[in-house]
Amino acid sequence: MSNSTTITGNLTREPEIRYTRDGQATTLLGVAVNRRWQDKDTREWEEATSFFDVVCWRDLAENAALSLAKGMRVMVTGRLEQRSWETEDGERRSKVEIVAEEIGPSLRFATADVQRAERRGPVAETDLAEVDEDDRPGDRSVAR
Repeated sequence: MSNSTTITGNLTREPEIRYTRDGQATTLLGVAVNRRWQDKDTREWEEATSFFDVVCWRDLAENAALSLAKGMRVMVTGRLEQRSWETEDGERRSKVEIVAEEIGPSLRFATADVQRAERRGPVAETDLAEVDEDDRPGDRSVAR
């Protein structure tokens, strides 16, 4: 069974880049997805907005932080991931995020000037390891 999703929406805030203790870049994005439909009975137009937190890692994180800005319309493809943590008060919390595999500008209402980024070298096996919960964006990561 596939755990893949694609959303298209507007960035709700500036990308927030951070680095783990091991030097891995991670960027947190907020994306608002608007839906609009006509009610069958009243024929009135209705709207709803869903908000998603998106997490990017490594080169994608750095490229997103350098390329994206609040208000831009983007397309995000990634997997849904639920994480849990305990607050300082001992409360158990959890949330579902999209861990991005690809991000691109939506060209429906805009144009883009895409430039190829230089690769830094092959990805080492250690770079693919899972990151501790303490190193996740929005927790105790070291800000740049």
